[in-house]
Amino acid sequence: MKSTVGVGLIGCGRAGRIHARCFAGRTAGARLVAVADSDSAAALQTANDYGADNWYTDYRRLIADAAVDAVVVVTPTNSHCEIVVTAAAAGKHVLCEKPMALNVDECSQMIDAADRAGVKLQIGFMRRFDAGFRAAKQAIDNGEIGEVVLVKSLTHGPSVPQRWMYDIAASNGPLAEVNSHDIDTLRWFTGSEVREVYALAGNYRCPEARDEFPDFYDNVVLSTRLENGAQGLIEGAVSVAYGYDSRAEILGTKGILFVGGLAERPLTVCSASLQVQQPIVKSWRTLFSDAYEAEDAGFVQVIVDDGVPEVGGIDGLRAVEVVNAGNRSIRESLPVRLETQGVSV
Repeated sequence: MKSTVGVGLIGCGRAGRIHARCFAGRTAGARLVAVADSDSAAALQTANDYGADNWYTDYRRLIADAAVDAVVVVTPTNSHCEIVVTAAAAGKHVLCEKPMALNVDECSQMIDAADRAGVKLQIGFMRRFDAGFRAAKQAIDNGEIGEVVLVKSLTHGPSVPQRWMYDIAASNGPLAEVNSHDIDTLRWFTGSEVREVYALAGNYRCPEARDEFPDFYDNVVLSTRLENGAQGLIEGAVSVAYGYDSRAEILGTKGILFVGGLAERPLTVCSASLQVQQPIVKSWRTLFSDAYEAEDAGFVQVIVDDGVPEVGGIDGLRAVEVVNAGNRSIRESLPVRLETQGVSV
């Protein structure tokens, strides 16, 4: 193994640039050597901003770059399977952003490709690397609230969806784009698998999508029953006006845990106007910046140590499985029972 892992970034959008920043000098033992994006301006700008040696508009050229040892895939969901399988076949380690893929079959293909090539496959559930969420998990494991009975997890995002996200067939909708993290949090905190879901959804804030994309929803509630008997409730929303909101509540037989919050910093102002004011987190890029750095550092360490990723392909597959079941429940207005598919845990 070389002394420094050469990282290639595929996808130079908002999340891609977070990874670019991490690998451009904040991740020990790694260096950003190349970037790729179908938008040449985005690729060139990212390469210039973060010191990559090469930039490409075709991801295949980046994968073929001899300086690239590992790739970070931050493209639309419907392209993940093809890119990851291609990268693995070329012997490149892969960090693939969530959602892993569109369906279980694609996830299985990606896992199989990595296994055949003997490369690492990590999925971008960065909340597992966040200090607050990790402390909650440790408290659960220590038995501080007894057995977990119910996990409530929500994500509300302020951004208006990109146009391709309105097409549920191409994006799997907010359950995938927004709530994949919540689904993984539910599995992580309960140590169990989802076995039944029932979902309700609607479009309340994105009128521009209603005519062309009548199936699109910007608000969703997903209730779940887990294999060990625990319950889960996931709430998702996009295009909210008040800021970025990521919280979880974990109820046990002997207590309760709360993780996350709206406050950007521990400051509350009570003024003569008889108002209480508190600054709200504006973006996930701000709230989870340290988690992204820890996630990327963990990816590099797994490569160097020939270890096992903390968040692997199976975790990505299980989240996609729940997303697909949830979207089916929305379409059919019925509970959907999940059967274990694809790869065994």
